[in-house]
Amino acid sequence: MASVAPEEFHVSRITQRDIARLAGVSQAVVSLVLNNRTDATTRIAPETRQRVLDVIRETGYAADPVARRMVRQHNQILGVFTYESVFPSASADFYYPFLRGIEECAEQLRCDLLLFTSAPVTDGRRKVFHENNRLRIADGCLLLGRDIPHDELARLNRENYPFVAVGRRDDAGGPVPCVGADYAAATRELVERARQLGHREFAYVGAGEGAESADDRMNGFRAGTQGSGRHERTAGRSAGETLDALLAAGVTTAVVEGHDDGVALIRAARERGVDVPGDLSVVVTGVPAESADADIACTGFRIPRREMGWQSVELLAALLEDESTTMLQRLLPCHFVEGQTLGEPRKDRS
Repeated sequence: MASVAPEEFHVSRITQRDIARLAGVSQAVVSLVLNNRTDATTRIAPETRQRVLDVIRETGYAADPVARRMVRQHNQILGVFTYESVFPSASADFYYPFLRGIEECAEQLRCDLLLFTSAPVTDGRRKVFHENNRLRIADGCLLLGRDIPHDELARLNRENYPFVAVGRRDDAGGPVPCVGADYAAATRELVERARQLGHREFAYVGAGEGAESADDRMNGFRAGTQGSGRHERTAGRSAGETLDALLAAGVTTAVVEGHDDGVALIRAARERGVDVPGDLSVVVTGVPAESADADIACTGFRIPRREMGWQSVELLAALLEDESTTMLQRLLPCHFVEGQTLGEPRKDRS
């Protein structure tokens, strides 16, 4: 690599794109080096890492986002907008890890968080855009919610307001900055593990459509079953009715979209003398860190909620630095949880 002439760049104008060009790597690699990512999923050759570090040193690139925000006279306030309430006990366990990661990263970056709560509720949901919208108080905003309206994401994109959605989002007038979980890969892994144990008859239990997270889970299920699995929708049906449908169809593995629905299905099976996992294996696409149902240890995967919150703040900080080549969309791996509800099928059922 040729040495970088000091006069080639002004330090305050150096970007990750410049670093990538000079080091002969992608900007994604530069981002990983700057974030000191060394896990197995982001392996970078030592010589490549050193080449990037050499360019950073020679150019005087300032990697401190706080310093650059101060230069740009930002308020160092990051907004958090939730499309559904996150504090009632029914949703506290789900949202807590996200909020924890958001708070911890914001604290490290020396930013304040502003929770937007004045948005009116229409048809049971909040809206970002309303007559008393105060989004501009914050430098940028994080969006939390299972269903985020496409039109609001499109308008945020049109108005060039810095934002990041926590959770993968489809394009809305352009790519939507987001940090999500790789539900498709994780769901496919559950099916493949069941296949290795001898299972051949699968059913997906849940909506499987609507929000991007549901679509991704269903896509992973279809990939794992090569399109041969059944789809049992639970809307308007009891756990017992769903169980009856599964057994009547000869299903040996149920991939359940929600943890609570999975627990309900297992309880219904126990009440009827159906052995789990002998007669029916049940895996869930999202095991909580702590479950109130201590007697049921579900097999499934854990969603990296805290890391999603943390990296969402990191991505928003990068957008505020005008790093146009930052990885705009990130998918984080989910982690398999070895429970007690997946086992070999009974030979008389296979």
